[in-house]
Amino acid sequence: MLYQIFTDATADVCDSMLRVLPDIEIIPMEVAIGEENYVYGRKGRLTASGFYAMQRAGRFASTAQINPVAYANAFEPALQSGLDVLYLGFSSGMSGSLNNARLCMEELRARYPERKLICIDTLCASVGEGFLVCEAARKQREGMDIDTLAAWAQQNRLKICHWFTVDTFEHLKHGGRVSAASAAVGSMLNIKPLLHVDEQGKLAVMKKPRGRRKAIAEQIALMEQGWMKEVSSRVVIGHGDDQEAAGMLADAVCAHFPEAEVHVTQIGPVIGTHTGPGMLALIYWGNNR
Repeated sequence: MLYQIFTDATADVCDSMLRVLPDIEIIPMEVAIGEENYVYGRKGRLTASGFYAMQRAGRFASTAQINPVAYANAFEPALQSGLDVLYLGFSSGMSGSLNNARLCMEELRARYPERKLICIDTLCASVGEGFLVCEAARKQREGMDIDTLAAWAQQNRLKICHWFTVDTFEHLKHGGRVSAASAAVGSMLNIKPLLHVDEQGKLAVMKKPRGRRKAIAEQIALMEQGWMKEVSSRVVIGHGDDQEAAGMLADAVCAHFPEAEVHVTQIGPVIGTHTGPGMLALIYWGNNR
């Protein structure tokens, strides 16, 4: 039976990967910057570049959950056209959106009893979520049915390794993830915090390397420890509007792992709200989540 894969605008899906895959429906999300509300995603007026320009101008942002009505507006056209729905959603460790998706699906099942609606908590975020979604779309293209694919995503979501470096403490401080004193000391020492998405799908600070080059070296060392290239040679580098830093990390990955298929993409406003400009992410299939 045919089905449609959905995800949300938190999933910073890499365009170079998406071009060779079936269409994935991406549900927009709301971002507030100052007193103004924006929509990020398809038909939204907020771009990643415009968002980071406002961030650099000192305008902090906040994000909102996707509400059940927005989910219904996304899912119902697929159901009406005879498609089942598989939603691969933003980690429940960082957002309550997934609960809204489940509430929406309960109502839609009553109205469309002949259709399947499946909601998967990816426990991933940003380019990591996008990586899992693209891998799932590959499985769909190969002919995997919706139930098998849902089980596959559930079984493999914790093999998506996210290692982020952050260029500034300001947004972590603004979001309450670090104290003002820690942010001041970190900035003075040129610390580039290394974070990851843990097994509960939460963002956690792991190490505190000093300087961009040391932070990249830490990311490469982690990939050396855990990369499962036999599962997938694809590696995604995400950046918060910093092509130069992304190039440095891409060069390091290619030098250490010449067999890697490297894709580079922009990190969008939903995660960028909490990490700020200059964020640098390394995503790979591994065993050291």
